[in-house]
Amino acid sequence: MTASSRLPASQLSHPQLSARALTIGSVTGLVLLLPTVVLAWIVVFSSERGGRCLMYGEQCSHVPGEALWACFWASAALGVLALLWPRVRWAPARCAVVVLQWGAQLTLGALILAGA
Repeated sequence: MTASSRLPASQLSHPQLSARALTIGSVTGLVLLLPTVVLAWIVVFSSERGGRCLMYGEQCSHVPGEALWACFWASAALGVLALLWPRVRWAPARCAVVVLQWGAQLTLGALILAGA
């Protein structure tokens, strides 16, 4: 742990604050990835259409499973990449990775909910 990472937020410089915000955003996305998926599937299976799909295999979503897995793994990989990326250097690229991570995660949730 460096001396600058132990300083209160009021004493950090702008690049250090943005690096901390990107780290928090990335970690938050990774922590919320599984709860997002589980909650979305609960909503889908609690609907009438989802219940018919679960019980009888009728009226199931037409979203391919490969698209769901691709969004899941893309979100996870982008989150890990954002954490491993150098903190202050290339901050705009790291910011883009965090935005893509959240985009993939929100797309995953929307694709799952499309089956409701």
